[in-house]
Amino acid sequence: MPKNNNTLQDSWFDTPFYHILYKNRDYKEAEIFSTELMKFLDLPIDSKILDLACGQGRHSVNFNKMGYNVTGVDISKENIFKAKKYENDSLNFDIHDMRNPMSNKFDLIVNLFTSFGYFEDFNDNLKTLSSLKLSLNKNGIGVIDFLNINNVKNNLIHQNTEEIEGIKFNLKRCFSDGFLVKEINFKHNFKQYTFKEKVRALTISDFKDMFKQSKLEILHIFGDYKLNEFDINKSKRLIFIFK
Repeated sequence: MPKNNNTLQDSWFDTPFYHILYKNRDYKEAEIFSTELMKFLDLPIDSKILDLACGQGRHSVNFNKMGYNVTGVDISKENIFKAKKYENDSLNFDIHDMRNPMSNKFDLIVNLFTSFGYFEDFNDNLKTLSSLKLSLNKNGIGVIDFLNINNVKNNLIHQNTEEIEGIKFNLKRCFSDGFLVKEINFKHNFKQYTFKEKVRALTISDFKDMFKQSKLEILHIFGDYKLNEFDINKSKRLIFIFK
Protein backbone atom coordinates (compact mmCIF):
# COMPACT_ATOMS: atom_id res chain seq x y z
CA MET A 1 0.00 0.00 0.00
CA PRO A 2 1.47 3.36 -0.99
CA LYS A 3 1.64 6.19 1.50
CA ASN A 4 1.86 9.93 1.21
CA ASN A 5 2.84 12.75 3.53
CA ASN A 6 -0.41 12.54 5.50
CA THR A 7 0.76 11.30 8.90
CA LEU A 8 -2.74 10.26 9.95
CA GLN A 9 -3.12 8.07 6.86
CA ASP A 10 0.45 6.76 7.06
CA SER A 11 0.02 5.66 10.66
CA TRP A 12 -3.31 3.95 9.87
CA PHE A 13 -1.80 1.69 7.21
CA ASP A 14 0.87 0.58 9.67
CA THR A 15 -1.45 -0.28 12.56
CA PRO A 16 -2.74 -3.80 13.33
CA PHE A 17 -6.26 -2.31 13.18
CA TYR A 18 -5.94 -1.72 9.42
CA HIS A 19 -5.37 -5.44 8.91
CA ILE A 20 -8.19 -6.36 11.30
CA LEU A 21 -10.69 -4.18 9.41
CA TYR A 22 -9.72 -5.71 6.07
CA LYS A 23 -9.07 -9.28 7.22
CA ASN A 24 -12.10 -10.56 5.30
CA ARG A 25 -10.90 -9.36 1.91
CA ASP A 26 -11.69 -11.96 -0.73
CA TYR A 27 -8.42 -13.85 -1.29
CA LYS A 28 -10.22 -16.24 -3.62
CA GLU A 29 -11.16 -13.27 -5.79
CA ALA A 30 -7.49 -12.24 -5.88
CA GLU A 31 -6.56 -15.74 -7.02
CA ILE A 32 -9.24 -15.71 -9.74
CA PHE A 33 -8.03 -12.32 -10.99
CA SER A 34 -4.40 -13.43 -11.06
CA THR A 35 -5.36 -16.52 -13.07
CA GLU A 36 -7.59 -14.68 -15.54
CA LEU A 37 -4.99 -11.96 -16.05
CA MET A 38 -2.18 -14.38 -16.82
CA LYS A 39 -4.37 -16.38 -19.20
CA PHE A 40 -5.14 -13.18 -21.06
CA LEU A 41 -1.56 -11.92 -21.16
CA ASP A 42 -0.13 -15.35 -22.02
CA LEU A 43 3.14 -14.41 -20.37
CA PRO A 44 5.90 -17.04 -20.71
CA ILE A 45 6.69 -18.97 -17.55
CA ASP A 46 9.78 -17.64 -15.73
CA SER A 47 8.97 -14.08 -16.86
CA LYS A 48 9.85 -11.42 -14.32
CA ILE A 49 6.90 -9.77 -12.58
CA LEU A 50 6.93 -6.74 -10.29
CA ASP A 51 4.02 -6.41 -7.86
CA LEU A 52 4.13 -2.67 -7.17
CA ALA A 53 2.62 -1.71 -3.80
CA CYS A 54 2.19 -5.39 -2.98
CA GLY A 55 0.83 -5.02 0.54
CA GLN A 56 1.37 -8.34 2.34
CA GLY A 57 1.94 -10.13 -0.94
CA ARG A 58 -1.25 -12.04 -1.73
CA HIS A 59 -1.07 -11.38 -5.48
CA SER A 60 2.70 -11.95 -5.54
CA VAL A 61 2.23 -15.39 -4.01
CA ASN A 62 -0.41 -16.31 -6.60
CA PHE A 63 1.80 -15.25 -9.50
CA ASN A 64 4.73 -17.15 -8.05
CA LYS A 65 2.67 -20.34 -7.69
CA MET A 66 1.99 -20.12 -11.44
CA GLY A 67 5.72 -20.36 -12.11
CA TYR A 68 6.73 -16.72 -12.46
CA ASN A 69 9.75 -14.96 -10.99
CA VAL A 70 8.14 -12.34 -8.74
CA THR A 71 9.36 -9.31 -6.83
CA GLY A 72 6.91 -7.59 -4.50
CA VAL A 73 7.62 -4.09 -3.22
CA ASP A 74 5.81 -1.82 -0.81
CA ILE A 75 6.75 1.30 1.15
CA SER A 76 5.36 -0.18 4.37
CA LYS A 77 8.00 -1.93 6.47
CA GLU A 78 5.27 -3.83 8.32
CA ASN A 79 3.76 -5.19 5.09
CA ILE A 80 7.12 -6.33 3.75
CA PHE A 81 8.04 -7.90 7.10
CA LYS A 82 4.87 -10.02 6.93
CA ALA A 83 5.25 -10.79 3.22
CA LYS A 84 8.81 -12.08 3.62
CA LYS A 85 7.56 -15.29 5.23
CA TYR A 86 6.48 -16.36 1.72
CA GLU A 87 9.89 -15.76 0.12
CA ASN A 88 11.68 -18.42 -1.90
CA ASP A 89 14.25 -18.56 -4.72
CA SER A 90 11.79 -17.01 -7.21
CA LEU A 91 9.76 -14.79 -4.86
CA ASN A 92 11.28 -11.80 -3.09
CA PHE A 93 9.95 -8.79 -1.22
CA ASP A 94 11.56 -5.43 -0.54
CA ILE A 95 10.76 -1.94 0.74
CA HIS A 96 10.47 0.55 -2.12
CA ASP A 97 8.76 3.86 -2.94
CA MET A 98 6.72 3.42 -6.13
CA ARG A 99 7.65 6.93 -7.27
CA ASN A 100 11.22 5.74 -7.87
CA PRO A 101 12.30 3.41 -10.71
CA MET A 102 13.51 -0.08 -9.86
CA SER A 103 17.14 -1.05 -10.42
CA ASN A 104 15.99 -4.06 -12.48
CA LYS A 105 13.56 -4.25 -15.39
CA PHE A 106 10.49 -6.46 -15.62
CA ASP A 107 8.32 -8.17 -18.23
CA LEU A 108 5.15 -7.31 -16.31
CA ILE A 109 4.43 -4.70 -13.64
CA VAL A 110 1.12 -4.87 -11.78
CA ASN A 111 -0.37 -2.29 -9.42
CA LEU A 112 -3.46 -3.91 -7.95
CA PHE A 113 -6.37 -3.43 -5.57
CA THR A 114 -6.47 0.38 -5.73
CA SER A 115 -2.85 0.95 -4.72
CA PHE A 116 -2.57 4.09 -6.84
CA GLY A 117 -3.68 7.68 -6.21
CA TYR A 118 -2.89 8.08 -2.52
CA PHE A 119 -0.51 10.99 -2.99
CA GLU A 120 -1.49 14.52 -1.99
CA ASP A 121 0.57 15.99 -4.83
CA PHE A 122 -1.03 15.04 -8.16
CA ASN A 123 2.37 15.13 -9.86
CA ASP A 124 3.42 12.15 -7.75
CA ASN A 125 0.94 10.07 -9.74
CA LEU A 126 2.69 11.08 -12.96
CA LYS A 127 6.03 10.38 -11.32
CA THR A 128 4.82 6.89 -10.45
CA LEU A 129 3.80 6.21 -14.05
CA SER A 130 7.14 7.51 -15.28
CA SER A 131 9.01 5.24 -12.85
CA LEU A 132 6.84 2.31 -13.86
CA LYS A 133 7.66 2.92 -17.52
CA LEU A 134 11.39 3.06 -16.78
CA SER A 135 11.15 -0.25 -14.89
CA LEU A 136 9.58 -2.14 -17.82
CA ASN A 137 11.50 -4.14 -20.38
CA LYS A 138 11.26 -2.97 -24.00
CA ASN A 139 8.19 -5.14 -24.66
CA GLY A 140 6.97 -5.09 -21.06
CA ILE A 141 3.32 -4.74 -20.03
CA GLY A 142 1.80 -2.73 -17.18
CA VAL A 143 -1.48 -3.31 -15.32
CA ILE A 144 -3.24 -0.86 -13.01
CA ASP A 145 -6.35 -1.96 -11.11
CA PHE A 146 -8.37 0.95 -9.70
CA LEU A 147 -11.86 1.79 -8.49
CA ASN A 148 -14.45 2.88 -11.03
CA ILE A 149 -15.19 6.22 -9.42
CA ASN A 150 -18.42 6.69 -11.38
CA ASN A 151 -19.81 3.50 -9.89
CA VAL A 152 -18.60 4.47 -6.41
CA LYS A 153 -20.36 7.84 -6.63
CA ASN A 154 -23.60 6.19 -7.71
CA ASN A 155 -23.51 3.60 -4.93
CA LEU A 156 -21.64 5.31 -2.09
CA ILE A 157 -22.54 4.06 1.39
CA HIS A 158 -22.04 7.21 3.42
CA GLN A 159 -21.99 5.55 6.81
CA ASN A 160 -21.96 2.03 8.28
CA THR A 161 -20.54 0.00 11.16
CA GLU A 162 -18.54 -3.23 10.96
CA GLU A 163 -17.75 -5.31 14.04
CA ILE A 164 -14.62 -7.45 13.65
CA GLU A 165 -12.74 -9.20 16.47
CA GLY A 166 -14.86 -7.33 19.01
CA ILE A 167 -14.01 -3.90 17.58
CA LYS A 168 -16.81 -1.74 16.20
CA PHE A 169 -15.45 0.22 13.27
CA ASN A 170 -17.64 3.24 12.48
CA LEU A 171 -17.02 4.17 8.84
CA LYS A 172 -17.95 7.42 7.11
CA ARG A 173 -17.34 8.09 3.40
CA CYS A 174 -17.51 11.24 1.30
CA PHE A 175 -15.92 12.99 -1.65
CA SER A 176 -13.82 16.02 -0.69
CA ASP A 177 -11.33 18.16 -2.64
CA GLY A 178 -10.96 15.58 -5.40
CA PHE A 179 -10.49 12.62 -3.06
CA LEU A 180 -12.64 9.75 -1.89
CA VAL A 181 -12.30 9.93 1.88
CA LYS A 182 -13.07 7.22 4.42
CA GLU A 183 -13.02 8.16 8.11
CA ILE A 184 -12.55 5.27 10.53
CA ASN A 185 -13.57 5.68 14.17
CA PHE A 186 -13.39 2.98 16.85
CA LYS A 187 -12.58 2.29 20.49
CA HIS A 188 -10.08 -0.30 21.69
CA ASN A 189 -9.02 -0.92 25.29
CA PHE A 190 -10.95 2.20 26.37
CA LYS A 191 -9.02 4.38 23.92
CA GLN A 192 -10.69 6.20 21.04
CA TYR A 193 -9.05 6.11 17.59
CA THR A 194 -9.69 8.12 14.44
CA PHE A 195 -7.98 7.52 11.10
CA LYS A 196 -8.58 8.50 7.49
CA GLU A 197 -8.01 6.88 4.13
CA LYS A 198 -7.84 9.15 1.10
CA VAL A 199 -7.56 8.10 -2.50
CA ARG A 200 -7.76 10.51 -5.40
CA ALA A 201 -11.07 10.24 -7.27
CA LEU A 202 -9.46 9.49 -10.62
CA THR A 203 -11.82 8.91 -13.54
CA ILE A 204 -11.14 7.02 -16.74
CA SER A 205 -10.51 10.39 -18.42
CA ASP A 206 -7.95 11.31 -15.75
CA PHE A 207 -6.08 8.08 -16.37
CA LYS A 208 -6.17 8.51 -20.13
CA ASP A 209 -4.66 11.99 -19.74
CA MET A 210 -1.94 10.69 -17.42
CA PHE A 211 -1.09 7.81 -19.74
CA LYS A 212 -0.84 10.25 -22.64
CA GLN A 213 1.47 12.55 -20.68
CA SER A 214 3.60 9.57 -19.67
CA LYS A 215 3.70 8.29 -23.27
CA LEU A 216 2.14 4.98 -22.29
CA GLU A 217 -0.22 3.21 -24.69
CA ILE A 218 -3.47 1.73 -23.36
CA LEU A 219 -4.04 -1.74 -24.83
CA HIS A 220 -7.21 -2.85 -23.00
CA ILE A 221 -9.65 -1.60 -20.36
CA PHE A 222 -11.64 -4.08 -18.24
CA GLY A 223 -14.37 -3.57 -15.67
CA ASP A 224 -13.98 -6.48 -13.24
CA TYR A 225 -11.68 -9.27 -12.11
CA LYS A 226 -13.13 -11.68 -14.67
CA LEU A 227 -11.96 -9.25 -17.37
CA ASN A 228 -15.40 -8.29 -18.62
CA GLU A 229 -15.83 -5.18 -20.73
CA PHE A 230 -15.70 -1.85 -18.88
CA ASP A 231 -18.99 -0.04 -18.34
CA ILE A 232 -18.54 3.50 -17.00
CA ASN A 233 -21.61 3.29 -14.76
CA LYS A 234 -21.91 -0.40 -13.85
CA SER A 235 -18.35 -1.70 -13.58
CA LYS A 236 -16.88 -1.84 -10.07
CA ARG A 237 -13.27 -1.84 -11.25
CA LEU A 238 -11.22 0.14 -13.77
CA ILE A 239 -8.42 -2.11 -15.01
CA PHE A 240 -5.88 -0.83 -17.52
CA ILE A 241 -3.45 -2.96 -19.51
CA PHE A 242 -0.82 -0.80 -21.19
CA LYS A 243 2.69 -0.66 -22.58
